[in-house]
Amino acid sequence: APSGMGCPRRLLLVSNSTLHGGGYLGHCQQHIQSFLGEKVKRVLFVPYALHDRDAYARTAREKFASLGYELDSIHESCDPVEAVRKSEAIFIGGGNTFRLLKALYDNRLIQEIRKRVLEDGIPYMGSSAGTNVATVSINTTNDMPIVYPPSLKALGLVPFNINPHYLDPDVKSTHMGVSKTCQS
Repeated sequence: APSGMGCPRRLLLVSNSTLHGGGYLGHCQQHIQSFLGEKVKRVLFVPYALHDRDAYARTAREKFASLGYELDSIHESCDPVEAVRKSEAIFIGGGNTFRLLKALYDNRLIQEIRKRVLEDGIPYMGSSAGTNVATVSINTTNDMPIVYPPSLKALGLVPFNINPHYLDPDVKSTHMGVSKTCQS
């Protein structure tokens, strides 16, 4: 079979990790459990989109433990590539999409994650920036380019781009873009 046709893709792409008034991943925890199912015991977490990776991993680990899953954070691994190769499921969390993509390139993880998800068929969950990098490129992100990845090409797990934080302009709002009654 041609590369990428090995297994059905299993993706859960979430726009953000918290909804107003709810805890971390609270709004989608049922989806996470039905998505990961019984077979997955451990989830590999990728906290590269935030600066404080330790705190981020703690938050994610507590949440996943409450859902019955062990969580390993890739930033604690001495060999990130090997961690991806052994992973049962991958969760890439939100934060800054440029910082995240640069770290994926720096750690040589783009092809490894593609292979695990597209060829081996392991579940991939992304939230916010983790959803952005699952797409063809990060061209549609609203994030600030605080660092520069070598390319804007991303994981390409889906054949399109997503803007998880897109807001439909509210014509009655005074805050968005250009209002209709501009004064010169």
